[in-house]
Amino acid sequence: MILTLDLGTSTTKAVVWDGDGPRTTGVASIGTTFGPGQRAEQDASTWWPAVVAACARAAAGSPEAYAAVEAVGFAAARQTFVAVDEDARPLGPALLWSDGRARAEAAVMAAGLGGVEAVHRRTGSVLDGRAVAAKAVWLAADDPERWAATRWLLSPRDVMVAEMTGVVVTDATLLSAAGLGPTPYGPPDELLAVVGFRLPPVLEPDTVAGSLLAGPAAQLGLPAGLPVVVGAGDRACEVLGSAATADRPMVSWGTTANVSVPVDHFRGPVPDGLVVTRGAAVDGGWLLEGGLSGAGTLLTWLSSLTGLSPDDLMTRAAAVPAGAGGALALPWWGGARAPWWRDRAAGAFVGLTFDHDAGHLARALLEAVAFEVDRARDQMPPATALALTGGQGPGALWPEILTAVTGLPGRRRGGQAASTGAALLTARAVAGDFDLDRIDPEVDTVVPDPAAVAAYADLRRRADDVARAVIALAP
Repeated sequence: MILTLDLGTSTTKAVVWDGDGPRTTGVASIGTTFGPGQRAEQDASTWWPAVVAACARAAAGSPEAYAAVEAVGFAAARQTFVAVDEDARPLGPALLWSDGRARAEAAVMAAGLGGVEAVHRRTGSVLDGRAVAAKAVWLAADDPERWAATRWLLSPRDVMVAEMTGVVVTDATLLSAAGLGPTPYGPPDELLAVVGFRLPPVLEPDTVAGSLLAGPAAQLGLPAGLPVVVGAGDRACEVLGSAATADRPMVSWGTTANVSVPVDHFRGPVPDGLVVTRGAAVDGGWLLEGGLSGAGTLLTWLSSLTGLSPDDLMTRAAAVPAGAGGALALPWWGGARAPWWRDRAAGAFVGLTFDHDAGHLARALLEAVAFEVDRARDQMPPATALALTGGQGPGALWPEILTAVTGLPGRRRGGQAASTGAALLTARAVAGDFDLDRIDPEVDTVVPDPAAVAAYADLRRRADDVARAVIALAP
């Protein structure tokens, strides 16, 4: 039995696996505080209680399976970090991947390095207000005492591994996604110079980081001494867990959306609008990624305005025909990421009338995210299908819209590809390889409706015109 912990932005998911698939699951929520200037923070002291709560719920679901756990592994959100001291104790709030406060610092850094495009060519990452290096510069200037006390900059996964084992490490997929290496072009020395000694040692994803200590083992209800495997970033795990290939990119729906395609031997330059990060396959490899700034968060926002639950909004959106009655959305509530990379862009609704209601707005948001995914996919190798993960809740509207917008069939497994990928890596580390098609087989293929494909082809042209006009207004 293997326990995987998927440390997401808004939830922590604990899943117990055996060679036939998941046996029990537990989920716990994590809160985020938003502030002016695109600030997004979390209290890092809540991460461990969320892990404990998720594990307790998994244990309650199947005490026998949970009691048989023999190893622990991780999938984790990337680019979120917290400054910690020598003992891995947080020195302040964690800055989320979506936090864009360091715009000014990023601009100064980019100017000194030849510009944003030059940095992108050399590193495969985008140096903007969300970049970890830029936020490290902001932290050093804003709170020099905290920066002076900082020994490590750690991701949530790194903090949890340290909590469980007393060992401070990270892995190449998280470090690469943070823009701090590795890259296909060698180490990003100019960005590494910003944080330098504050980065922890790097292990491969399928490596045992250490053994579960007695104290945390008691809180988790597990035996002390279990191997704790470092695991990988969520996108790298999703690519593994969805069986994505060069002609079948992975598309995920969660707090945000992402389209990623694995590339064994990357040959640059990086396509415009994409980033390149380290993969977690047996030989590592690379991922060409188009990461968006929002997906599920947009429905959460609309829910907060309307008083309708996200599931209710999905149901209402499903009753609205393709095109949302002429309403168009631009999903840039947190700035525009792939393929635009304009962190000062803002979201918008266009074409609203008194005839539109919450269902139309929800449908417009779903379609906007699908258009954005398709724009990023345009920069990738030609595809024959999509490997879908997430967004398979009530009505399964997201896969229906996405396949119609892209014109590609979507192949689905169990919908928890990040946890599946973490299970594969953990099993590999403890010499007990799992078979993906056995633990999470394909369940169906979503075939795009021809009428919807034709309708969205016309809408995509209008949406592109509107997107270009609105993004030109960004300061």
